[in-house]
Amino acid sequence: MSIFKSISRFIDDLAGGEETAQQDYAPDDERLAAAALAFHVIAVDGIVEESEKARLRETLAARFDLDAAQTSDLVEAARQRSLESVDLYAFTSVLNRKLDNEGRARIVEMLWEMVYADGTVHEFEDNALWRIAELLNVPSRERIRLRKMVERDRGED
Repeated sequence: MSIFKSISRFIDDLAGGEETAQQDYAPDDERLAAAALAFHVIAVDGIVEESEKARLRETLAARFDLDAAQTSDLVEAARQRSLESVDLYAFTSVLNRKLDNEGRARIVEMLWEMVYADGTVHEFEDNALWRIAELLNVPSRERIRLRKMVERDRGED
């Protein structure tokens, strides 16, 4: 580890800030692509609630079998990539190459879970899910079915 990175990590620790991602993720890592889309969805309305952050961490840890440190690394890497990205295609193209229809539908389901984490669906979140589902080649009917399923599971209907 470079001296600069060590000092930066030390300062982050003192300030109580998030650690920078220790693990470098390949551009075609499906975990990073899914996490970046999830981060985009919870941030698209301009407000990232604590409930959304917690749900993001829980979901990624469970879906990818990660410990707390690995989850933090993935969330930070996803946050950085999402903020640097100019569009969603970089992430959806990875998932289209790596996942089958069922896997891509599970990503859309995961994203609906992110949307409902704060208890409300903002129009920007709904629109982002529509665009992501389209880019993942998940049909509208399936996207709507997954939304209704997540609503039902959360007791939102």
